[in-house]
Amino acid sequence: MEDIQTCNTPFDETGDLCLTTFGHSVTHPGHTYGPAVRSYYLIHFILAGKGTFCVNQHTYHLCAGQGFLIEPDYQTIYKSDQTEPWTYSWVAFSGRRAAEIVASLGLSQEEPIFSCTKEQGWKLAAYVQDMLQHNSFTQSGRYYRLGLLLQFLSILSEAQRELLPQTDGNTYIAHMTKFIRLHIEEPFTIQDLADYMNLNRSYMTTLFKKHLGVSPHVYIENCRITKAKHLLETTTFSIEAIACSCGYAKSDSFTRAFLRRVGMRPKEYRQHQSRYLPQT
Repeated sequence: MEDIQTCNTPFDETGDLCLTTFGHSVTHPGHTYGPAVRSYYLIHFILAGKGTFCVNQHTYHLCAGQGFLIEPDYQTIYKSDQTEPWTYSWVAFSGRRAAEIVASLGLSQEEPIFSCTKEQGWKLAAYVQDMLQHNSFTQSGRYYRLGLLLQFLSILSEAQRELLPQTDGNTYIAHMTKFIRLHIEEPFTIQDLADYMNLNRSYMTTLFKKHLGVSPHVYIENCRITKAKHLLETTTFSIEAIACSCGYAKSDSFTRAFLRRVGMRPKEYRQHQSRYLPQT
């Protein structure tokens, strides 16, 4: 037997990611679930006690701080310890991207076990409790719980980080240059980019110089000035509007950067390139 809090939610299997069920259980000694086969992905995290998880003819002996994955169409059995019965929380999900997400966590039915720090475990449990407190079947409730599921998965990704394949420099550069292109109109800093990539700023600079031949600052400024030149040539936007559109908080900063890179002020450049402007 077990003392259980659970919620089952209607889900759309055609969606990218759908929360199916979630809950919290305080089991009695020797409580067994299964053998059972599910049609969705299910992740348990053990908060206290011990137990066993059986899949693919393997038996895993687990304790607090660990968790396990159950994939669709696999027969599994899990059993609470006779003397230290476990307490666990769980989330289940489905959707088009579910398999991709699970793979990105480095989990599979061949490698179903993960471990978390005490702080990470506290967060996982807190997210499930928050789901249980917001279990209304409204549109806003559904979006809220989906957000909590993504946060739950983010903690697993953090816990699994050292076990996942290391990202190479080219991949980092591809992600960083994409971020810069998509956010060029925003006044983000070099540190903002490093924080987004979860990279040491010095290491990020090394990657830029190795793969692109320039520092992050120079690369970003080049992108901003390139966009500014295009806007000066093809629009009648004010200098202030172009500065804002290229990520400069002040037009004076934009003018100084433009002069340094191009050798003339934005207004002078526009006059020089006036033949590109639409004729009226």
